[in-house]
Amino acid sequence: MPKAKVNNTEIEYETIGDPISKPLLLIAGLGSQMLAWSDELCESLANRGFFVIRFDNRDVGLSTKFEDAGLPDFVKINDAYARGEKPDVPYTLEDMAGDAVGVLDALNIDKAHVCGASMGGMIAQVLAYRHPSRVQSLTLIMSTTGNPDLPQGKPEIMAQFFAPVPSEREAFIEETVRRGRLIHGTFAYDEDQSKEYRAKEYDRSYYPEGTIRQLAAMAVPGNLKPELAAIRAPTLVIHGREDPFYPVEAGNDIATAIPGAELLILDGMGHSFPHEVMPRIVTALVENSNKNGN
Repeated sequence: MPKAKVNNTEIEYETIGDPISKPLLLIAGLGSQMLAWSDELCESLANRGFFVIRFDNRDVGLSTKFEDAGLPDFVKINDAYARGEKPDVPYTLEDMAGDAVGVLDALNIDKAHVCGASMGGMIAQVLAYRHPSRVQSLTLIMSTTGNPDLPQGKPEIMAQFFAPVPSEREAFIEETVRRGRLIHGTFAYDEDQSKEYRAKEYDRSYYPEGTIRQLAAMAVPGNLKPELAAIRAPTLVIHGREDPFYPVEAGNDIATAIPGAELLILDGMGHSFPHEVMPRIVTALVENSNKNGN
C-alpha cells in the first residue's frame, strides 16, 4: 500500500472506488488501524458514489511509530493542567489532523468529505476548524468534544477497556473480543466476525504503546467545543443511544456547537458499528455530503 510522507512521518493509506468519485476520508479511532473501517462498509460507500480513503493514524498499523518518544507520564500531564500549563506530549490531535491533510495532499485532493469515529471524530473536528478549505462535509460518529461537563463513560467498562491487553496472540484475540461485547450495544454480537477482525489487527501490527501516546494526544486539546462554532461544513453527528464510552449527551454536545449540524441518534447502537445500523449510517452520510451540492 502507498504511504503519505508528512513532516517526517509516513502514513499508510488505501483507496477504494473510482478516483473520479467524491473523495471521502475516513479517520479511525483510538488505537484502531484502518481495518476498523471494514471492507464491507468501504465498498458500500464506494457503491454510493465515493472514492473512499482509509489510513492508519500515526503510531498504529503500518504508519510511523513514535518509539523514541517513550511513554507519556499521565501524572505529569494532569499536574500541568492543574497549573494551567500545556502538557508535554509526543504529539497532539492537531498533528494527527495534519497527517490527514497530508494523505489528501498525497492524492492531490484539494477538498474531501470527512468522516471520523470516536477519537477520529475529534481529529475530524480539529481538521474542520483548522483546515476549513479542505472539508466539503463532516460526519462525526460516536465522538465527543472533550467537554469536562459531559457525563462520563461507565466506570466499570472504562476500567476494563483500558486495562493492558495480553501480548500473546490467542489471548489478545480472546480478550479484545470480550471487550468488544462490552461496548457493542443491544444488537446481537457477531463473535466470529470480531475474532476474525482482531486476528487481522494483531497479525498486521500489534503495537499497544501507540495507543497510550494517542491517548495522551486526546488529553491536550481539552474541550474542543469553543472552537466548533467556526465550522461551516455541512455536519452530521451520529451517536448510539447505548454508547457506554461517550454517553448520548456527547453527540448532542457536538451537534449544538456546530452551526446547522444534524443529529442522528441510533437506538441499540453502542460504541461500535453493528450490521443493523450500517445502511442508515451510509444513507445519512450520503445525504449530508449532498447538502453543499458536491
